[in-house]
Amino acid sequence: MTDVVVVTGASAGVGRATALRFAEEGAALGLIARGRERLEATAREIEAAGSRALVLPADVADPAAVEDAAARAERELGEIEVWVNNAMATIFAPLWEIEPEEYRRATEVTYLGTVWGTMAALRRMRARDRGTIVQVGSALAYRAIPLQAPYCGAKAAIKSFTEGLRTELMHERSSIRLTMVQLPAHNTPQFDWGRTRMPRHPQPVPPIFQPEVAAEAIVHAARHPRRELLVGWPRSRSSSARSSRRDSSTGTWPGTASTPSRRMSRSIPTARTTCSSRRPGTTPRTAASTTSPRSAACCSGSS
Repeated sequence: MTDVVVVTGASAGVGRATALRFAEEGAALGLIARGRERLEATAREIEAAGSRALVLPADVADPAAVEDAAARAERELGEIEVWVNNAMATIFAPLWEIEPEEYRRATEVTYLGTVWGTMAALRRMRARDRGTIVQVGSALAYRAIPLQAPYCGAKAAIKSFTEGLRTELMHERSSIRLTMVQLPAHNTPQFDWGRTRMPRHPQPVPPIFQPEVAAEAIVHAARHPRRELLVGWPRSRSSSARSSRRDSSTGTWPGTASTPSRRMSRSIPTARTTCSSRRPGTTPRTAASTTSPRSAACCSGSS
């Protein structure tokens, strides 16, 4: 039976690349985003690859719209096996230059959009006691940076929300799988579409990876779920810096889901790819599979 996968934020960037990667495996895709035109372009690519795609225009900040999209996906495609929460919004500015409505919008799309998507998926998966939910996170859930306070706060909130929900599912002895993929910087339209009050055009913090690297990790996490999948050496370094001091009361390292950090280094192969978005005068970084701490696409996680 063909898997049914729903991806939010599927019109561009990591969401689009993830949908196409699932399509390569023959999955039927439900595509959620606000822009119908871009969703239809993604759907055509999926159909050209021989898979089925359903365009589901919706604002993930609206829980009723997300619920309606989930219901339509199941009516037209079948039972949802995998739900990927990827949609995001951000603004690049110091906090005192951000309007309350702008902060609210970034939080509602990035954090609450993940909550509403998770709730819509669980309404269906809990009745069947099966399914996988993948939360697309960020290194900034561990180490916040200036000028992106709304986005950093939302990603940290998603991490805590996911950890709390996982415990609830464990208490219920549920077979539903819940995983979070923490990403480094990627070459996506985020920095073109995001609102900014910066004197210069913002860009990701190097090294920068192609969205296909993230897509490979997200599909891997959906097929081989673990609590967290860490993508890219900058993400691993930001996490390990926080986890370097051992908690003597528990015998574990903070932030590793009660798993010793020495167990967290496991790499998965990724395609070699070159990023075109970079600072003037810098060399584009390629993604190669290696276990070196400076590898461009080293993915590790805790099970």
